[in-house]
Amino acid sequence: MPELNRAGGAIAATIRRKKNRMRFWAWILGALLIVVVDQLSKSYISTHLPYGQRWHVLPFFDFTLLHNSGAAFSFLAEGHGWQRWLFTAIALGAAGLIIHLLRRSPSQWLFCSSLMTILAGAVGNVIDRIQHGYVIDFFLFYWKNWYFPAFNVADAAITCGAILLILDELLRWRRERRKLAKE
Repeated sequence: MPELNRAGGAIAATIRRKKNRMRFWAWILGALLIVVVDQLSKSYISTHLPYGQRWHVLPFFDFTLLHNSGAAFSFLAEGHGWQRWLFTAIALGAAGLIIHLLRRSPSQWLFCSSLMTILAGAVGNVIDRIQHGYVIDFFLFYWKNWYFPAFNVADAAITCGAILLILDELLRWRRERRKLAKE
């Protein structure tokens, strides 16, 4: 009888590993789809809109083609090129860590959703940095004389991922507090 229990446990563990592997690849595929949308949108804007020109869409939103050699909000944009490789290295390191975390916890839906979108955004912007030396930005929100810095699909994915990551952590913290209160 103990052999049957061990065999059943081994089969269940094998099934769990296969499910987790499939989930991991689903997260990677999701990130890849976001990267494709990001790159296609950047390519479209780059070929259809001259640099700095704006397509008015709404009273508070335009498409515009801008190049950002820095990081978020053009941080270190005047770094004379060295920042390209620094931001590329940081993004590649983050991508490696995210892939590790996705592989380790593929069944945590909210956590992995956040990591997937952050991974996609990092990879989308790394492609730009390697290919062009800058990131292509084109979403421009504004109101009267106030302008939010232009951004792209990859930046939006990173922002959404960060929000989901914070939400996941808050929910985890809340579950732990409830669990402690019940004990």
